[in-house]
Amino acid sequence: MILTKLWRTWKYALGSFSDHTTTEYDNAVCIVRSTIFVTYLVTNCFITAGVIRHWNPMGIDTQGMSGPTDPNYKGPVTPQEYKPATVTPRRIHTPEIAKELKILINEVLDEREYKRRMAEHMMFLLKYYLHHTLTLSISNIL
Repeated sequence: MILTKLWRTWKYALGSFSDHTTTEYDNAVCIVRSTIFVTYLVTNCFITAGVIRHWNPMGIDTQGMSGPTDPNYKGPVTPQEYKPATVTPRRIHTPEIAKELKILINEVLDEREYKRRMAEHMMFLLKYYLHHTLTLSISNIL
């Protein structure tokens, strides 16, 4: 009785199917998911144990920056000289395409500037027209 309850709880904890047509497969699904869970658990235990106990006896020399890897080494430790890294820029576009793109971008920016100026001019004309129209109509009324 207790084992049946424990098994049913374990099935629900692993996410059993709630469909009545698949109830006969619930046990098989639970076994597969339990196997996957146990393999994950064992793998994580080995990884954790390796980190905690430092099972890798070999010292890691990261680009020669650390000292000798042999703890019993008594000789001189000489630092290594490193050359500065040379970075060569790489362009995606050829110089001709870069010139063409600069021309296109400047044309688009000029067009946007022209449209902005035209909009400002149109607003000025509209305000001027409205001001004079209203002034004339008010003076005609008086």
